[in-house]
Amino acid sequence: MDPFSYLSVLISIILGLGITQLVTGLGRLIQARARIKFFAPTIAWVALLLIIHVQTWWAMFGLRSQLQWSFTQFFVVLLQPLVLSLLAALVLPDIGPETVADLRANYFAHSRWFFGLLVLLLLVSLTKDVVLSGSLPNGLNVGAHVLFIVTSLVAVFVNREWLHRVLAPLNVVLMLAYIAVLFARLQ
Repeated sequence: MDPFSYLSVLISIILGLGITQLVTGLGRLIQARARIKFFAPTIAWVALLLIIHVQTWWAMFGLRSQLQWSFTQFFVVLLQPLVLSLLAALVLPDIGPETVADLRANYFAHSRWFFGLLVLLLLVSLTKDVVLSGSLPNGLNVGAHVLFIVTSLVAVFVNREWLHRVLAPLNVVLMLAYIAVLFARLQ
């Protein structure tokens, strides 16, 4: 077994846990829909986090050519799915059998942490490239990261509902474009 095959198991488990959190949360929302006050940005972020989890797993395939690994390199790579899992844990409230949930209230109760973690995720993504290859990714990739960091920082500091209603679908569109341009084919 090559080193990446061994290391990718833990990466896949953590990504799988995040996806499970999101899909289970959506299932509970559907089951409790009569007791839920929906908020569109929350649903957009759940969808976006699902996409980001899958894109992260997809992009990790590119690490298979890394033959030598240090613990530091692996830890930086592992930080990405760990932060994603934390985002998955924050995006939806816990919904029990009798829970009445307001997704808007939950969104704004956790928005600073959520978007702060999103900034951390993006910084970890850039750091991963530096730690593994000694340089930042190509300019388009760095530009996309900077754009996502800027929108996330705006969301950290501005709690205006209209802005969050715009930023959520905007980030979905930006992420889909990012994937289409940079990650359409497995490399």
